[in-house]
Amino acid sequence: MKTSEKSVKSLRNISVIAGLVLASAFVFQNTAWSWGGAEPAVVIPAPAHDEPAGTSHSETAVFAGGCFWGIQGVFQHVKGVTSAVSGYAGGDAQTASYEQVSGGDTGHAESVKVTFDPTQITYGELLHIFFSVGHNPTELNRQGPDTGSQYRSAVFPMNAAQAEVAEAYIAQLNASKSYSDPLVTKVESNAHFYPAEAYHQNFLNDNPDYPYIVVNDLPKIKDLEKVFPADYREKPVLVTK
Repeated sequence: MKTSEKSVKSLRNISVIAGLVLASAFVFQNTAWSWGGAEPAVVIPAPAHDEPAGTSHSETAVFAGGCFWGIQGVFQHVKGVTSAVSGYAGGDAQTASYEQVSGGDTGHAESVKVTFDPTQITYGELLHIFFSVGHNPTELNRQGPDTGSQYRSAVFPMNAAQAEVAEAYIAQLNASKSYSDPLVTKVESNAHFYPAEAYHQNFLNDNPDYPYIVVNDLPKIKDLEKVFPADYREKPVLVTK
């Protein structure tokens, strides 16, 4: 058991069951209860500025909004998304591992790389979902029970057009007072993305009864269906492992 890790995510995964001794780090991570709770969805205006229409049927975007399990799960249920992969962005390749990122000092954020068909759903529409049901963009370096810079709210534009749309939308949401507090979401330039370990992929889909998922993430899927019914699909697009 890696009791030396500073990750709050590791701390959240401690089951207080008398006499139980966990034998491995993976079991330690996946048998626990979280005392957090899902962030409520916020109904917000759609972005006034979006990418111009094009003919491409494939584009990528990277989003960070707390634990990647929930963000991946949300985007896997969005029509027009062809892939959603959990991973790390904002740091170097040498430190792109769960154990190192969990320390909170690698520069990485737990992120999700979304591949989508812009003729079916636009980058701006993905941002709309991300800010509304994906996470709380007013929380600095935390989401729910998880704290640390690796859980920060950030977008990693893949090109200048995405950066322009993201920056304009953040300004729009702040001006509209859609939230009681200002957004802390950063538009970051280091868009190098590194996929997370296989056991993190499809975690929400594969572990619907896992307490952390039940408390913090499944409500996001319900909110997606409720707030964005035209964009919701019941069958998720999963990562092949």
